[in-house]
Amino acid sequence: MKKAFEFLTHLKENNNREWFAQHKSEYDIIVKENKVFFTQIYNTLQEHDQLKGIHIFRIYNDVRFSKDKTPYKSYLGVGYSRSKPMLRGGYYIQLEPGNSFVGGGFWGPEAKDLLRIRKEFEISSTEIEKIISDKTFIQYFGELKGDAVKTAPRGFDKNHPAIDLIRKKQFLVMRKFTDKEVLSDNFQKEAQQTLLAMRPFFDYMSEVLTTDLNGEPLF
Repeated sequence: MKKAFEFLTHLKENNNREWFAQHKSEYDIIVKENKVFFTQIYNTLQEHDQLKGIHIFRIYNDVRFSKDKTPYKSYLGVGYSRSKPMLRGGYYIQLEPGNSFVGGGFWGPEAKDLLRIRKEFEISSTEIEKIISDKTFIQYFGELKGDAVKTAPRGFDKNHPAIDLIRKKQFLVMRKFTDKEVLSDNFQKEAQQTLLAMRPFFDYMSEVLTTDLNGEPLF
């Protein structure tokens, strides 16, 4: 990981195609080494969950519709998706000097899924509040994160006791790591434990998204 961080630091300082071309062989070695690391974590997760696959993100930026025209990402990222339709939620790891984290959740729920989640919270927020107030959840993630609308979504009471949850349009968890922590021998174990700590949250949300408001299975 140390070589990867050194490369990414230099890449951030020289984010252009000429520099990258000169150091492409170095990058290829880093990709192979980190693919082993990411795959080891995948195999551990698969022992405890049912995953659909692993997606190691390419370092090349898509600059066609972005204001940021730098050609390369300054981080390594990997996503692990659960087996749909019964299991929902996605795991994610980002390794970047000064900005590494392990996280997951529901980044951009489809409109029907978002409405279903909000309706569930409207009926009862007891279960989700129990999960996010659990000491293990707080230890790893602190709080449930994600963007929210400014006021109550259409059709919901702005004075509802769970309005802060209902207003959310993303449901994310994240644990940040310092460079020292990432470069330590214990990081892989800590990353795996962090990902596994998401399971109660994922399992609850999966149950919500695979049933109707009466609790009847959709699949």
